[in-house]
Amino acid sequence: MTFQTALAEAAGRVQACLATELQGYGNEPVIAAMRYAVTGGKGLRGLLVMESARLHDVPESQSVWAAAAVEAVHAYSLVHDDLPAMDDDDLRRGQPTVHVRWDEATAILAGDALQTLAFDLLAREGCAPDPARRVALIATLAEAAGARGMVLGQAQDIAAETAAAPLTLAQITELQANKTGALIRWSAEAGARLAGADPAPLSAYATALGLAFQIADDILDVEGDAETAGKRLRKDEDAGKATFVSLLGLDGAKARAAALVEEAEEALSPFGATAGTLRAAARFVIAREK
Repeated sequence: MTFQTALAEAAGRVQACLATELQGYGNEPVIAAMRYAVTGGKGLRGLLVMESARLHDVPESQSVWAAAAVEAVHAYSLVHDDLPAMDDDDLRRGQPTVHVRWDEATAILAGDALQTLAFDLLAREGCAPDPARRVALIATLAEAAGARGMVLGQAQDIAAETAAAPLTLAQITELQANKTGALIRWSAEAGARLAGADPAPLSAYATALGLAFQIADDILDVEGDAETAGKRLRKDEDAGKATFVSLLGLDGAKARAAALVEEAEEALSPFGATAGTLRAAARFVIAREK
């Protein structure tokens, strides 16, 4: 199975789980907006959950709940990030953003509802028979998504727009470890937590992977095609914000991303050949076009 096939299959299972869950919610605009927000996308975080679970012999019937939960949180973050008060984007995944398709109030509420849906999914017995493991997943996702993780990173990103001086490389690395890396780390560690195992080897993998992902995003913002990416590009350059590319140069950023992929792959050495898909995921993040 190719990596793209594995990614598509995992994304399909997660989308089916979310679609089934949202079927019973009715047809109000906010519910339609939730369905819209979780449709499409790469599904990388869901794949990381399901593959890390597979390494620990956790069945897909369990891991899909955690995968759907993190994809719901990711979708909520994109809906809110696109709002006029944040990045003010009108295109996401090649489609109008939620606040453009509906309105700002509906987008805010849809994002709120997707966030709470994630914790509902993690609380299900089908996610993990052991209540302690469900609580561990809920607690760690709350930290990864909140003001010590993703939300902190988003706040740091907004503050950087009006800072007296551009951020340093260390500051950008910290910002992106929160804004992008925290959910990626949670996703890769989730399989170990579902199994009651030590998440440390997967944490090291995900830390390198998350930073490589963001550097690749900065490279795409310079070299990418907006139609292929499905979103507006060159926003950071237009805003005069420091990025990995502006600080390292294009070639330097590419070299750093490639080195991080090697770090990510090396962290998977305890798992041998069974971690082949996760190794491919690391290579994918710097080769993608969107």
